[in-house]
Amino acid sequence: MKKIISLVLLLMLSSFILSGCSDSSEPFEEKSYTSDTQIDEINLNLRDREIEVSLSEDEQVHIQYYENSKEYYDISVSGNVLTMASASDKEWTDYIGGKPSAENRKVSLQIPDALLKNITLSTTNEDITLPALSVSGSINISSNGGNIAFGSLDVGTALTLNVKNGDISGTVVGGYDDFSIKSEIKKGESNLPDNKESGEKALNVSGNNGDINIEFVSE
Repeated sequence: MKKIISLVLLLMLSSFILSGCSDSSEPFEEKSYTSDTQIDEINLNLRDREIEVSLSEDEQVHIQYYENSKEYYDISVSGNVLTMASASDKEWTDYIGGKPSAENRKVSLQIPDALLKNITLSTTNEDITLPALSVSGSINISSNGGNIAFGSLDVGTALTLNVKNGDISGTVVGGYDDFSIKSEIKKGESNLPDNKESGEKALNVSGNNGDINIEFVSE
């Protein structure tokens, strides 16, 4: 008798959970953002979203993304700094079940080449990819649970790369002697030295449970 009651309770709980998932599911809507003012710096702080960067054809900043009332973004501009951050209004039942499709989990960022000062990109459980591009200041990229891959990055002052459970690969514009280097790797392999002090620019790289492969190329 106790087994029958336990089975009935389990079925009722399962039905409640499934109904909660079904009722809370909501389609994602494709949206876009285009800056209407000068942007000198970009800061994306996302969760569980792939970040794909490409070059803009009209020297403006464009962002394509998907959101609904449960998972959305806060986008703002202050002092020529464009900020985009993940936001959510989920109940506990919304976390049960499958995650959104790969298309709905991608944020496409288009930026002008050589017109920005600083770029900061951060996400979890997804990859970050960038084309060859240049900035007058620094680039800071972090992924907890994904890979970081990039073309030839040309920075004015510093390049900082942090990854956990993923790989870092790409090329940096400049010679080996142009950079001071700090590199830390755990449970992986790196082609960079742990520490190199001389260099006008800074290259700071850390990886945990992944490999680091960065090459230097001339302009």
